[in-house]
Amino acid sequence: MDVIQVIKDQIEKNPVILYMKGSPQFPQCGFSAQVVEAMTAVGKPFAYVNILEAPEIRQSLKEYANWPTYPQLWVGGELVGGCDIIMDMYRSGQLKELVDDVAVESDDNA
Repeated sequence: MDVIQVIKDQIEKNPVILYMKGSPQFPQCGFSAQVVEAMTAVGKPFAYVNILEAPEIRQSLKEYANWPTYPQLWVGGELVGGCDIIMDMYRSGQLKELVDDVAVESDDNA
């Protein structure tokens, strides 16, 4: 299976998925840490992919999403954005509304 198909499958299989550096338990950059804090505060489970352990996904997702930076949050199959957008949405309450609409009880690593 090619990398783009793997990415598509991850996004389709997981209503809320975060492509990040590190893991929610041990973020490897400040931006990923901020997003994990916001997602944890929202209180719904989310899947994640540690792009540091998946260099092929790290490179291919930038092209697939047409978004150059990480972390990337995908909700309901759509790219929400990176850290600044996610944090703005968290502070305004929009992130909780968006995630509440699609979240299911699954917090597995994608």
